[in-house]
Amino acid sequence: MDTKDPGIVLGTMDFGTRVAPERAFAILDSFVAGGGVWLDTANCYSFWNDPAGAGGASERVIGAWLRARPGGRDRVRIATKVRHNPLVPHAPESAEGLSARAVHAGVEESLGRLGVDHVDLLWAHAEDRTVPLEETVGAFGELVAKGVALRVGAANHAAWRVERARSLAREQGVEPWTCLQLRHSLVQPRPLTPVAEGGHRLLTAEDLDLARSEGLAVWSYSSLLWGSYVRPDKSLPATYDHPGTARVLAVLDDIAGELAATKNQVVLAWLMLQGIDPIVGASRVEQIEEALAARRVRLGAEHLARLAEAR
Repeated sequence: MDTKDPGIVLGTMDFGTRVAPERAFAILDSFVAGGGVWLDTANCYSFWNDPAGAGGASERVIGAWLRARPGGRDRVRIATKVRHNPLVPHAPESAEGLSARAVHAGVEESLGRLGVDHVDLLWAHAEDRTVPLEETVGAFGELVAKGVALRVGAANHAAWRVERARSLAREQGVEPWTCLQLRHSLVQPRPLTPVAEGGHRLLTAEDLDLARSEGLAVWSYSSLLWGSYVRPDKSLPATYDHPGTARVLAVLDDIAGELAATKNQVVLAWLMLQGIDPIVGASRVEQIEEALAARRVRLGAEHLARLAEAR
C-alpha cells in the first residue's frame, strides 16, 4: 500500500443537501485546522437527497469553500468520482456510466463545480460492464496525461477487474488505477449475505492481498456504520445480527474504556493500523474532531489480538 501513514478522509457526501453550506464550511475549516488533508466527494452526491434530482451539490459546496478560503486549495487534496450521476434528473437508471465520453464529460463538469484545474484523485465509482474495460482505462489514463487527475483509482470493483484494468493500462502505456475504495468496518455482516445498500461492495481478503502485493492505497467507506457503534437509536442492519458481532462489540467496549477513547475512535485506529484510510462523513464539527483524535489512539498488539479473536 502507500508508504505514507494512513489518515482520516473527510467524506462530503451530504454537503449541500442534508448538511447546509454554512455548516459544511465549519466542518471543512475544522478538518483542515486539525491537520486533515483529503476530501472525498463524487459528481453524483447527493442526487437522491437533492430536490433537483441530480448530483453536484457536494462539489459546489467544496468549490464555494475554496473560493472563500484563499490558499485553501494548497491545504487539501480532492478526490471525486464519476459513474453514477443521472443524465436525467430523478432517474438513477440514466447514470452516465464509464464510457470515454462520459468520463471526460463528468470530470469536466466536476472541475467546473469545484473551481479547480485538476483533482488529486479520480475514482471510477463502480463497475460499468456495458463498456469495454479498455475504453475506461484509456479514458482515465488520458486524464492523468493531461494533468486533469493526478492519480486514479477504482471504487466498488472486484479485485480481478482492478488487476485486469492495471494490466490493460500497462499495455496502453497509461497510468493505472493505484487506489481501491470499498466498504469496511470492524464488525462484518454474516458471510455470503448481501448488504442492503445497493452498489456497496465489501472489502475482502483478496482486495487486501492485491493492495499489499501491488502497493495500492485502500480507502474504506461506511467505516462507522452510520453511527451504530455509539448511538443507541442507530441499530446495526439485520445482516450484522450474528454471534460474532456481539463478541466484537463487547471487546470494543472494553478496549475503548481502557484507552479512554470512544468506540468510533478505536474502530478508526484499528483501520489505520491496517494501512487503510477511513472515510468519515460528518454533519457536525464535533464529529470530525472526534475522528481526527483517533490518530492519537494507541492500539497495542494485545488489543488487536483480542479483536481478532472476537471476530
